[in-house]
Amino acid sequence: MAVLKVKFTKTKRDKLAQILWILNWVSVVSGVILFSLGLFLKIEIKKRNEVMAKGDINSVPNMLISVGVIACIINFLGGKICYDCSDANKFSRWKLVMLPYIVCTFCFTFCILVGALMCYTMRNELEESLYLGLKDAIKYYKDTDIPGRCFLKKTVDMLQIGFQCCGNNGFRDWFEIQWVSVRYLNMASKEVMDRLKSNVDGKFLVDGVPFSCCNPSSPRPCIQYQLTNNSAHYNYDFLTEELNIWVRGCREALLDYYTAIMRSIGIAALLIWLFELSVLIGVRYLQTAMKNVLLLGDLEGESDGWLLENSFVETAKYNISIIKNLGKANQISTVSGMNDPNIDVQNTNCGKSNLTKSIPASS
Repeated sequence: MAVLKVKFTKTKRDKLAQILWILNWVSVVSGVILFSLGLFLKIEIKKRNEVMAKGDINSVPNMLISVGVIACIINFLGGKICYDCSDANKFSRWKLVMLPYIVCTFCFTFCILVGALMCYTMRNELEESLYLGLKDAIKYYKDTDIPGRCFLKKTVDMLQIGFQCCGNNGFRDWFEIQWVSVRYLNMASKEVMDRLKSNVDGKFLVDGVPFSCCNPSSPRPCIQYQLTNNSAHYNYDFLTEELNIWVRGCREALLDYYTAIMRSIGIAALLIWLFELSVLIGVRYLQTAMKNVLLLGDLEGESDGWLLENSFVETAKYNISIIKNLGKANQISTVSGMNDPNIDVQNTNCGKSNLTKSIPASS
């Protein structure tokens, strides 16, 4: 029994073909939107590539870009097919192409759904990439003279100013690494030497943060050195007073930023998926309705259209049977109900005789 069978008249078939022709062109625009969203996300990730560890975070933008390009191609072809389907004679040219086209479109539509879901599932990978990338960036903040790291200081400073954040998890991350370059330290100073010797690794560690951590909106001058020393500042209490530096870590700030972008892209991709799915259903109805018209031979008469010719269970069994029989050599598929005509045919001698010639006995 056919699933969701609908009866179409000639007028309904023509209107359906015209509507699908328009919707396929709208789908081309949706493909451009998907491509643009993927490209935008890829550019945004590339902007802060220096503070991200290498990983699979580009899989989502690459998926959206690829799906967008394929959407433009498939829907452009679909528009041409639907336009020709308004004429039964022209439809005969696409008759063998329609079913493979619908299968390819279904797979492509499924890829859109996967891309939309990936926008919501890559948060953990992005968080890990940001954590490792920011950790290395802060670690090499002072290396302004080393090739490959000379721009990290500017990158981190601009990041902290732009996103109003400080450190990886928070401002205390700067207490654990030497972020002041050696060339700015006075090695003749006893205070500097004592601090270097007091550390096991010989690092110059201070309870301070770079200037980019300062909050310019604070009414008080920025306190970026000796943050935990109350006696070093007038009327200052580290534990009770609100600090005039950014407290939020940059990992959290960047993660919130990218999560908001990916949620918006995910919603857009889901809407495009629903739209593409509706177009695919319409194309399937048009294909089955036009196919039945040709079978009936009455181009002006009514015809049935459906999503599946048989029930879901029967269709699944049919497809499983096809898959099982793929690759079996010298065996005809039993799905079509045909048997091998050479089976159970008895062999014949084709007129050959098994008589032996007798040799006359000598007298």
